[in-house]
Amino acid sequence: MPDLPRGSRPVAANAPARAAPDAHDLTVLDGGRRVITASVPTAQSASVSFFVGVGSRSERPEVGGVSHYLEHMLFKGTEQRPTAPAISEAIEGAGGSLNAFTTSELTCYWNRLPFERWQRGIEVLADMIQSSLLDREEVERERTVVQQEIRRTHDNPQAWAGELLQRVTFGDQPVGRPVAGTLESVAAIDRSELASHLGSHYTEGNAVLAVAGRVDHGAVVEEAARHFSALAPGAGVPAEQARRGLPEERVLVEERDLEQANLALAVQCGGRRDPDRYPLEVLVTLLGRGMSSRLFKEVRERRGLAYSVAARVGRLRDIGALAVTAGVTREHQEEALGVIMGELRRLVSEPVGEEELARTIDYAVGGFRLALETPMAIGQRLGNQLLLDGEIERVDDAVAALRAVSARDVQRVAEGLFAGPPALAVVGPSAPADRLDAILSS
Repeated sequence: MPDLPRGSRPVAANAPARAAPDAHDLTVLDGGRRVITASVPTAQSASVSFFVGVGSRSERPEVGGVSHYLEHMLFKGTEQRPTAPAISEAIEGAGGSLNAFTTSELTCYWNRLPFERWQRGIEVLADMIQSSLLDREEVERERTVVQQEIRRTHDNPQAWAGELLQRVTFGDQPVGRPVAGTLESVAAIDRSELASHLGSHYTEGNAVLAVAGRVDHGAVVEEAARHFSALAPGAGVPAEQARRGLPEERVLVEERDLEQANLALAVQCGGRRDPDRYPLEVLVTLLGRGMSSRLFKEVRERRGLAYSVAARVGRLRDIGALAVTAGVTREHQEEALGVIMGELRRLVSEPVGEEELARTIDYAVGGFRLALETPMAIGQRLGNQLLLDGEIERVDDAVAALRAVSARDVQRVAEGLFAGPPALAVVGPSAPADRLDAILSS
């Protein structure tokens, strides 16, 4: 049996229930199938999530979006349940809900049920994953649906600015391409491509089953061993390493006749396990999370330049990005961008004060803890970390690391992040790209 992640151990079926958000039990079955559970004795629900270690960064550009397309197709029918309604009714008819999502690095299928029906959740997911028909007519029908989803993103200025930001932050490499692919790449995906993708990546060593709620670990393992016995052997296919550095085209303006310009700017940062991830969490919270953040107070409250302005950070295994987004009128675009850049530079030039730092850390810790209130949130965190990191970080360890962040840590990280101008994407009425770039570079 492979080494278990820190903080886990196999347990007997009659082990006492625990409720801490990171208390978990892990069993690795034959072939490397990983089953992780968290017992929440007071919960009225159980969440069942099946994670696969494949997403858009593992795809060839000519069939970009195949992971997301396959995610759609696994809801379209199996040998036992030959139609999409038969699959949805199996869960909804038991009082639950079901869905899935695809990212750059993983695909996740999940359902949530009343706790006494958790076995149904495992059985239906196993049926979808291992016995999908991939019916040719359904493949052709769903192609249009996926392309409509891509068109919807394009027609949403804020969402499209995010897509363009990914391109100008990472450039022409897998992590810089859209998760859903393009209209052209989706048109090139056929049934054989979907079946090949399924066979190559949906394997025993490249998947995690995470179940959280009022459940018993031993019983979950028994059901998982029985229902997921047809997964193909093998481990995941390594994704291409991300290249560092902004691309040559790092400012992109798409003019549209809109009321607002949607601004999105970003810098690259470290990946999921980067040693500076906690100072970065404090920095991004200080900058643009909540109504007490610097950007909210300066851009919205003091100057009235925008209704929405925020900062966020996203991380992959080996790279990440810190992004700032805002919606402003053309009249206020350049002023707002200048104010945002001023706040980024302020993080470099001035150490954050003691009181503001303490308040920011409390907000970051509170948000982290409050996000782990439900079985779904707990199960998602466990499955995501086990699949991508190979271990589960204790909640108290993460909180201690946040509380250990100093003003110098925040300033040091800012110095590295904002040493050069960021990438920028704009959708809407806009100043020319060269004028915006001058603000970024000044």
